Amino acid sequence: MLKCRTVWKKLAPLARTSSTLCRQNVRKAGLNNGRIPTHVPTAHMSSGLPGGGGDNLKYALLVGAASIGGVAYAYHNMKGDQQRYQARITELSSRSQKAAAKESVTPIQPQPPAVETTETKATTEPKPETAPSSQEPSPPASGTEAVATSETTELPSAVGFTPASLKLPSHAPYLLIGGGTASFAAARSIRARDPGAKVLIVTDEPDLPYMRPPLSKELWFSDDPSVTETLRFKQWNGKERSIYFQPSSFYINPEELDSVENGGVAVLTGKKVVHMDVRGNKVKLDDDTEISYDKCLIATGGVPRNLQVIERAGEEVMRRTTLFRKIEDFRSLDKVSRNVKSITIIGGGFLGSELACALGRRSTESDLEVIQMFPEKGNMGKVLPEYLSNWTTEKVKKEGVKIISEALVKSVTCKDDKLEIHLKDGRLVKTDHIVTAVGLEPNVDLANSGGLEVDSDFGGYRVNAELQARSNIWVAGDAACFYDIRLGRRRVEHHDHAVVSGRLAGENMTGASKPYWHQSMFWSDLGPDVGYEAIGIVDSSLPTVGVFAKATAKDTPKAATEESGTGIRSESETEDTAISAVASVTPAPVVENKDDYGKGVIFYLRDKVVVGIILWNVFNRMPVARKIIKDGEEHADLNEVAKLFNIHED
Repeated sequence: MLKCRTVWKKLAPLARTSSTLCRQNVRKAGLNNGRIPTHVPTAHMSSGLPGGGGDNLKYALLVGAASIGGVAYAYHNMKGDQQRYQARITELSSRSQKAAAKESVTPIQPQPPAVETTETKATTEPKPETAPSSQEPSPPASGTEAVATSETTELPSAVGFTPASLKLPSHAPYLLIGGGTASFAAARSIRARDPGAKVLIVTDEPDLPYMRPPLSKELWFSDDPSVTETLRFKQWNGKERSIYFQPSSFYINPEELDSVENGGVAVLTGKKVVHMDVRGNKVKLDDDTEISYDKCLIATGGVPRNLQVIERAGEEVMRRTTLFRKIEDFRSLDKVSRNVKSITIIGGGFLGSELACALGRRSTESDLEVIQMFPEKGNMGKVLPEYLSNWTTEKVKKEGVKIISEALVKSVTCKDDKLEIHLKDGRLVKTDHIVTAVGLEPNVDLANSGGLEVDSDFGGYRVNAELQARSNIWVAGDAACFYDIRLGRRRVEHHDHAVVSGRLAGENMTGASKPYWHQSMFWSDLGPDVGYEAIGIVDSSLPTVGVFAKATAKDTPKAATEESGTGIRSESETEDTAISAVASVTPAPVVENKDDYGKGVIFYLRDKVVVGIILWNVFNRMPVARKIIKDGEEHADLNEVAKLFNIHED
């Protein structure tokens, strides 16, 4: 029926034209015949038919030709319509088959969406999910069992983004060297300002980007025996999370970086950049692969320092020494702590004291002996004023740690299956394992090949206030020696600085041209009960003024995180937040025990100006401290300034 109607619509105009011509010819012929006389001569000189027959013949031929042409045209169109109709039917059938196949294989994850939308989802559902193998398309278990399975089966470190058969991208518009906090912060910042950006992160670690602070803090206090595999931990506020910034589904495969329409972030794990051609805008990997770039970020971080006496002590001593920095170091030390009788930590700074408290807490449940030695008189002796350093040392002792202060290591030997640490004052310490926590050396391996300047005083790549080393090369994190517009040239080795500098570098890589004005903070927790946050230059060699008050039950890291709902205390507020702070009008209570430094504020001065502040068991007041340092003013009475932090409120 549909075909007949279509044919009729195409033939109707031709038919009407033909009938009209025929009627006109008949009418014309009748008129001519009316004029012919009754007697027709026998002889006619005309070559045509009488009565206009020649014209009728022409019209008849014209109508016939038109009819034949119309029929041919209609046949051609009908055939084309039939072919198109059949193709449409085939397409619809294939769509339904694909939809049915997709419904039957529900466990397979779809293509990861753009970075920003995935990031929001990951924030609301921090537990990563694992895409099942295509060879086992059975649906996952429902409810709690499914979540538990995904948590234990998906280990981002095991996600292979660099198999031997992987075709590496030859070009990356945004190339980020290093897979730490600064790189991830830069990638997220780039994608926020340029949603279609294609970002490639190259890291020599086997893991996707992760946060380092929990490696020496919360992970050690986990009750989960499989914490070394899951790398999930409970924050002081009781909330659980992973140390990975995002699950593997957040990233795209490096092979797809060139072709993906909306861009994304890809990670090459287990690959090291060994050479940098600044003029040619390209780098070379350790497998001789070359990758060109438009803009590049160097965020290579640093490597843990070791004592020369240990490096010269021989292979056996080195094998039984841990330089703590990465996930593999945490796993290794956790295993060692469960199989040896004694561990000695060399170093009294942030990392050494945190590990001492963590292992000391574990020693109360086992026969493990934990020793901490350092050249200063007390814990955190290079940062805290002496009275507070002594108090911290007593706190660490109460955690089950044996403290050996003013200890300078002369040599280390291995004897009778024990490590013997000989001190310069003649003391001898025997132990089974050594953890060296004596600082970080910035990784500047690319300085020579890239022709980049290394700062002779602070180390690290020397950059300007916008974190630029070259017109299209930026540096962020531990490896950056930057110009602080308030405190001068500096290099900072803390998590918050990695977040802030990485974010700023990402913004500047997309054309923001912003200077580094933010005063990054850092924090350290000696377990869930004692913690402090610091900003600026905190050096015990500077004159200090401390204002303290009696602590309450809410003045602990655990209580602070329970109230704020945050775990990783990385501050990046603006001064607008600090302006709203109101000084406490509550009179300062009398602290009966002067040696009980429950909570307080320590001001570090240089030329009578506050250049650093430590908030001792005082939390969520960092914007106030940041504004004080930025103002750079002299203060006649720092007790009045301390009231801005509300330390006298119960």
